[in-house]
Amino acid sequence: MNNMDLLKISYLLGSISFIVGLKMLSSPDKARKGNLYAAAGMLIAIIGTILFHQNDAGERIGNLAFIIGGILIGTIVGYAIAMRVKMTAMPQMVSLFNGMGGACAALIGIVEMSTHHPTETGERLIIFLGLMIGSVSFSGSMIAYGKLEGKIRDYGSKVQQVFNNTFVFAILGLIIYASVRPDAIGDPVIWIIFGCSLLYGVLFVMPIGGADMPVVISLLNSFTGVAAAFGGFLYDNQVMLTGGILVGSAGTILTILMCQAMNRSLWNVIVGAFSGSSGPGKSTEGLSIREISVTDTAILCSYAQKVVIVPGYGLAVAQAQHVCHEFEKVLEEKGVDVEFAIHPVAGRMPGHMNVLLAEADVPYPKLKEMEDINPALPNTDVVIVIGANDVVNPAAETDPSSPIYGMPIIKANTAKNVIVMKRSMAKGYAGIENELFFDDKTRMLFGDAKATLEKLIAEVKNV
Repeated sequence: MNNMDLLKISYLLGSISFIVGLKMLSSPDKARKGNLYAAAGMLIAIIGTILFHQNDAGERIGNLAFIIGGILIGTIVGYAIAMRVKMTAMPQMVSLFNGMGGACAALIGIVEMSTHHPTETGERLIIFLGLMIGSVSFSGSMIAYGKLEGKIRDYGSKVQQVFNNTFVFAILGLIIYASVRPDAIGDPVIWIIFGCSLLYGVLFVMPIGGADMPVVISLLNSFTGVAAAFGGFLYDNQVMLTGGILVGSAGTILTILMCQAMNRSLWNVIVGAFSGSSGPGKSTEGLSIREISVTDTAILCSYAQKVVIVPGYGLAVAQAQHVCHEFEKVLEEKGVDVEFAIHPVAGRMPGHMNVLLAEADVPYPKLKEMEDINPALPNTDVVIVIGANDVVNPAAETDPSSPIYGMPIIKANTAKNVIVMKRSMAKGYAGIENELFFDDKTRMLFGDAKATLEKLIAEVKNV
C-alpha cells in the first residue's frame, strides 16, 4: 500500500467522520459527541495530508514548521475564545469563526491565481467563484458581527438594493469574462474581484435589520461551505469537498427553514431585500398593562396543570438558563407539567435557545418546536415569556402594517394566562411594540430574569 492509498483512506475516514458528526448534531443530547467526531475527522485529514501527500514529482509537503505553528496558534486562540465567550455572545463568535473560514477560501483563490496562473476555463472559474464567495462571506460576517455587537447600525434604501443587485451581476460577469479570456486580462483582475467581493459583502449585510440576523448567519455559513467545496474541486481533495458540501447544503437547508420561520423567501435573502423595519405598526397609545407580583405568580404556577415557558434573548442576557431549569424542576415536584416553546429564530442565531437550554441540562423532549406547541397552548394554564418579544407578538398575525406581519409566532396569547418577564417595556429587535403586553390575559413581571426566577423558586417551595 503506497502513500497515495493511505492518503485516500485518511480522507475517507475524515469524510465519514464529518457525515456521522453532522448526523449526531440533529439531536442535542448527541451534539457534543458529534462535534468531537467531526473534529477527529479533521485531525485525521490534516495528519494524513502532512504524512502522505505528494505532488506529481513525488515531493512531500514542505514548510512543516509554518504548518504546525499555524495549527498550534489557531488551536490555542480558538480554544481561548470559545472557552471565554458568554452564551449571549455566541452568535458573534459564530459570525467571527465563519468569517475566518471565508477568508481562508478567498486566500486560496488569490494564491492559486497569482502563483500558478491556470489557463483552463473551468479551473479559473472555480478559483474565481471560490474567491468571490469566500470574500463575501468574510466581509459579510464581519459586518454581522458588528451589528450583533451593536457597533454597526442598519443602513439601506431602495437605491442600494438596486445597486447591490447590479453590482453582484457585474462581478459575476467579470468572473466569467476573466475565466474565458485569460490572455486578455492580467493579474490585477484578481485583486479587482477580491476588492469588489469584499465591498459587496459589506453592502449585502448593511441594510439587514437585527430581526433578520439568524437568516443572515445561516446564509453566510452556507457561503463558506460552498467556497470550501470549490477548493475541494480545485485540489481534487475529497475530504475538503465533502466538508464543504455538508456545510453548504446544511446551511442552505437551515436558511430555507429560517426564511419560512420569518415569512421570507430565499430569493429575498439572496438579493438582500431586507429592511431594518418596514413600518411602525399599530399605535399602543391609550392602552395599559397590568403587573403581577412574584407571590401571585408563584401561586398561579403552583396550582396550574400545565405551564409552558417561552425563552428569548433576554434569558441569555440574564444568564438565567440554569435557574430557569431549577424553576422547571420545582414546578414538576408540585405535579405541574412544564414544557419549553422554542421559536426557530428566537435569540440571535439559529438554535440559540436550544443551545442555551441544553447547556442547563434541560431534557431535550421538553423542548417543543413552534408547530408542535401552538395547538396545545389554548389548553395551557400559564405561559411564561422570559425575555422573548417579537416571536410572541400577535401583530405578526393581526397588523398588516407591522414589519413582522406574516411571520409565524408562538401563539402565547391563546393560553389561559400569560406572564411576561422583562426588565422594562423596551421594544424587541424589530423595534416595535408588542401587542401581547396589553392583552387582557397578560400580566407583566418586571425585573432581572435570573433574580426574579430565584425569587419565584423560593415562593413556589413555600406554597
